[in-house]
Amino acid sequence: MRMHSLSGTGVALVTPFRQRAVDYAALERIIEYVIHGGVDYIVSLGTTGEAITLNSKECREVFDFTLRSVNGRKPVVAGMFGGNFTDMLAEKIRHYHLDGFAAIMSSSPAYSKPPQEGIYRHYLQLADASPVPIIIYNVPGRTGSNVKPETILRLAGASEKFIGVKEASGDLVQAMQILKNRPDHFLVLSGDDVLTVPMIACGADGAISVIANAYPHHFSAMVRHARQGNFAEAARLNNLMLDIHPWLYTEGNPVGIKAALEIQGLCTREVRIPLMPLTASSYEKLISEMGKLPIG
Repeated sequence: MRMHSLSGTGVALVTPFRQRAVDYAALERIIEYVIHGGVDYIVSLGTTGEAITLNSKECREVFDFTLRSVNGRKPVVAGMFGGNFTDMLAEKIRHYHLDGFAAIMSSSPAYSKPPQEGIYRHYLQLADASPVPIIIYNVPGRTGSNVKPETILRLAGASEKFIGVKEASGDLVQAMQILKNRPDHFLVLSGDDVLTVPMIACGADGAISVIANAYPHHFSAMVRHARQGNFAEAARLNNLMLDIHPWLYTEGNPVGIKAALEIQGLCTREVRIPLMPLTASSYEKLISEMGKLPIG
C-alpha cells in the first residue's frame, strides 16, 4: 500500500453560490465539514467545483480562500488546469502562482479528440511548465477521448512530475492494466465513486470523490477499510451510499451533490448556467434516499 499524501480520500469540492456570487461562508463550512469528516486531501476547482463557469479573478480568489481556510491541515490540489490549446495552457501553468498546492490536476484536451501521441505531447509540455506535480485526469465522458493505459504508463515513465492518474473511464480492465504496469511512484485514483472499492481491491490508492462533499465520514471510512483489506466493512459502507449516487448525477454534476448539500444545510443548490438546479421531482427522490442514511 503506497503511503502518499494524495492517497486515500480526496474530495472534489463544490463551489457554493448565493445569488450568482461565490458564497465564501458556505465554502468555509464545507471545508470544515469534510476535514472533520476524515478526508485526506482536498481538490479545489475540479469538475465538481464548476471551474469552467468562474472567471479568472474568481478562480484565484477561491484558490486563495481555500488555502487559507485549510491552513495546512490537509494537502490541496488545484484542479482548474484543463484546456484544448496546449501552448496557452502551458504558459498559464508556468506563470500561475501555485505556492501552497501539493499538485495540479489536469484533464486531457476536450472536443478536438486528439490521437494518443498528441495527448502524450500535450502532457509533456505541461510537465515542463509546471512547478508542482501533476495528476492526469482521464474523464472520456467529458473530454470525448480516452487516455489509453499505454499513454498513461508512457507519461508515468517519462517524468516523475506525473505522480498519478484520476481514472474516470469507468473501465475496470483499463484500471487494472495501469495498476499492473505502473512505476512505484505513480498513484492510481478512482474517479468514479461507485467503482472505488473494486478499484482498491485491484490495487488502487484511493479516490477523488464527489459524494464525500456530503458524506465525508462514510466515504473516507469506506476507503480506509478497503485499503486495509477489510472489504466486508468497505462493502457495507459502499452499499449504504449506493442508492444515493444515481441522484447525484441524473441531471449532471455538481447539480446533484449541491442539492444534497442544501438538504444538509451546508449551501444552496444554486449552479451557474448552462447547468440548472436539480428539479423538484429529483430533489424529492434525493431527500428520500438521503433519509435512509444518517449524516454520521
